[in-house]
Amino acid sequence: MSSAFRLKSGTALLLALGLGIGAFTPIITAAPVGAQTQTQTQFTDISSGYWARDFITALAARNIIAGFPDGTFRPDEPVTRAQFAAMVRQAFNQSSVRSATSFVDVPANYWAAAAISEANMMGFLSGYPGNVFRPDENIPRAQVLVSLSNGLNYTASNQNSVQVYRDANQIPDYAVASLAAATERRLVVNYPDVQALRPNQIATRADVAAFIYQALASQNQVATINSPYIVGQQQQAAQPTVPAGTVLSVAYESDKVVVLPDETAALTLNVAQSVTDSSGRVLIPAGSQVVGELRPSGSGSQFVAQELVLVGGQRLAINATSQTVTTTETIRQGGTFGETLAGAVLGSGAAAAIARTTGDQNVGALEVLAGTATGATLGRIFGRNRVDVIAINPSRDLSLTVNAPLTVSAR
Repeated sequence: MSSAFRLKSGTALLLALGLGIGAFTPIITAAPVGAQTQTQTQFTDISSGYWARDFITALAARNIIAGFPDGTFRPDEPVTRAQFAAMVRQAFNQSSVRSATSFVDVPANYWAAAAISEANMMGFLSGYPGNVFRPDENIPRAQVLVSLSNGLNYTASNQNSVQVYRDANQIPDYAVASLAAATERRLVVNYPDVQALRPNQIATRADVAAFIYQALASQNQVATINSPYIVGQQQQAAQPTVPAGTVLSVAYESDKVVVLPDETAALTLNVAQSVTDSSGRVLIPAGSQVVGELRPSGSGSQFVAQELVLVGGQRLAINATSQTVTTTETIRQGGTFGETLAGAVLGSGAAAAIARTTGDQNVGALEVLAGTATGATLGRIFGRNRVDVIAINPSRDLSLTVNAPLTVSAR
């Protein structure tokens, strides 16, 4: 793009963004040769803590946007399609991808005619049927993001990327693919709620500044800004994590599980109470399942978790264990399992040993867990008149301690 072309662009931009059409009569004077002009980057209505301050001041320093003569930026004012075209023309220097369209409602002497033509040729903006552009129409947030995504030729790896937004169902059909691409490239900045896209809301000057800055950042034209309102950056920086040391309260279908001291038995527990973070977000919902097994541990038995199945079906590897349970009960020859084992769930080794020792075949009516007991253990038990078993109360004995941080999806 020639320097003369840029000079004209800057003049149009000053009219579009700095003065406001119809609000002021611009007085444009030529600077003396060799003189340097000072770019305004601080605005009286942009505080140090304003959410879009870094985006606005950075673009102002690059002469992509400007404030008003009274020293304000007016971040909440809407942006028209013509004003957005002027910003795009100033921010990007893309090659033309098509011939200029002659819009019937953009006369040659219209203040932003050149900017609209160039933004159109670069692929950022198109018109409506009948070669209508609607230059003075306020532009919605979705249109801004679609424009930037299309102009930079971004495509989405998965259109479901838009499902990160709570209001994804409000996205117009034409915009879904481009907004998915914009999301994946981190062009989207949502204030105050990062999960609310508000696609059909009119874009403000602050919104557009943030979107354009992120588009430039995606091209490595500007430095990355850290903001909790950038979609994707926020999620990566603050992935919900269950910290090591968290205790999971669990429940089981039976009040008693019986295994031999050397027995391994598969077991699936239910999370009894939801796990939340400090802000109240649910990290592990109640009703999720913990899949694992009871394993020999010293002179007792310990539950070792292997997989967490969240409500909804998501599966996560988990490193969590219970305490070692050493509570024993003695089953004697000739006795019956009666009240001692009524309603219990037995490990397969324990079931065989108890049936052999007592001769009570009613043991077969109890639920038996899949698992194994060592041959040595069974050899010692068979032929004896008693058997010692580990008796576990799941809700009391099997509370799980998370041993390594677990990253989940907050709900």
